[in-house]
Amino acid sequence: MTQQEINKILDTQKAFFATGQTLDVPFRREALKCLYSNIKLMEEEILQALRKDLGKGNQEAYMCEVGLVLSEIRHMLSHLHKYTKKKYVASPITNFPSRSYTIASPHGNVLIMSPWNYPFLLSVSPLVDAIAAGNTAIIKPSAYSDATSEVIKKLIKATFPSQYVEVITGGRKENVSLLNEDFNYIFFTGSKAVGREVMAKAAEKLIPVTLELGGKSPCIITKDANLKLAAKRIVFGKFLNCGQTCVAPDYVLVQRDVQDKLIEYLKDEITKQFGENPLDNPNYGRIINEKHFNRLLNLMGTKNIVCGGEYKTGYLQIAPTIIRDVTLDDDIMKEEIFGPLLPIMNFVHYEELESIVQKNKEPLALYLFTGNRKYANNLIKKFKFGGGCINDTIMHIATSTLPFGGVGESGIGSYHGEAGFNAFSHRKSIVNRHTWFDPFMRYQPYSNIKDKLIHLFLG
Repeated sequence: MTQQEINKILDTQKAFFATGQTLDVPFRREALKCLYSNIKLMEEEILQALRKDLGKGNQEAYMCEVGLVLSEIRHMLSHLHKYTKKKYVASPITNFPSRSYTIASPHGNVLIMSPWNYPFLLSVSPLVDAIAAGNTAIIKPSAYSDATSEVIKKLIKATFPSQYVEVITGGRKENVSLLNEDFNYIFFTGSKAVGREVMAKAAEKLIPVTLELGGKSPCIITKDANLKLAAKRIVFGKFLNCGQTCVAPDYVLVQRDVQDKLIEYLKDEITKQFGENPLDNPNYGRIINEKHFNRLLNLMGTKNIVCGGEYKTGYLQIAPTIIRDVTLDDDIMKEEIFGPLLPIMNFVHYEELESIVQKNKEPLALYLFTGNRKYANNLIKKFKFGGGCINDTIMHIATSTLPFGGVGESGIGSYHGEAGFNAFSHRKSIVNRHTWFDPFMRYQPYSNIKDKLIHLFLG
């Protein structure tokens, strides 16, 4: 699509937003209801596209993509009246008599750029929040997950007029063209490298952004943890979507005394969850493309593999793989893995653990398995990270009542539920003054009496 064609679409959306229709809360509710209904109607088609792009089984695809979008819509429908109401605050005596409040106002015309790893969820869930907040939207899904991109385009075309919501497919050319446009807000999910490009282009026009990025998310296990349950939950969180999850445990840091036992539990859990031959499991996913497949094979290497290591070149599959005795000098610890490889590092003292975690700046997630509540609370306070779990993995993203987002190098801003509504809104601050009384001391000419009164009220 050309720059001119994209510009024309955005111009029609600006004109539509200017009519004020999206400011009407019943209009937003009806839009969300239509989206919900059409997702339900197209559910099977969406699931088939996710299987084609990423090899996702239907249960996983529904649980981690379609179901979460439907849950977000239900949340917004239940809470939209509350989120759009005026929020009154106390007025200081200097503004007597008045009422002070904030009111949510949509940004206007927003761009949503989504990745390939959860292509339906990460395109449509932000859209739900954008619609709830009263915006128009253009969605740019990833070119890598083309089957899902086409289904999203079909869904949006069946649900909304293009002057309200539109999908633009394509590759880098379309990304560059979109980033040259004058949006009111940009919501991006993807890699740090592309996130930097998005932020740089947005900065040229002072466009506010939300960036949902990634990082090397640690999974810490102390010797007093429930190791068997930890292994079960780590295997689930790590190998979901074949490891291609931004909040997946990137590496394990386990106390040396229990490292061998944990590894045995992890191996048992891989067999229980994926079978003796995971590559023959029809519900085990695949790597998105050959480029990422080869990158992961290079990271895996051949040393210290204690489980897995098998792969299918034709179908771009790599078995769930555990690599022990990894060090910070290994290549696998120098970048986000984003695949089914789980490196194991060990520590003896807590100071050693903290030094390792701090080597990787501000991860998107942090997971801690321990029986020591006091230590858990201290560790959660000490480190900077986006969000996480104590004695579980990834489940903090599965509720609309918790904001989801990164910090520092793992992202800017958050969304889901009320946080998502706020991300796509600006809260206007209003002071509504009454006219029956007008304090005289603020006006010139100033005097000693006025000076004393000002010091009395403000000092």
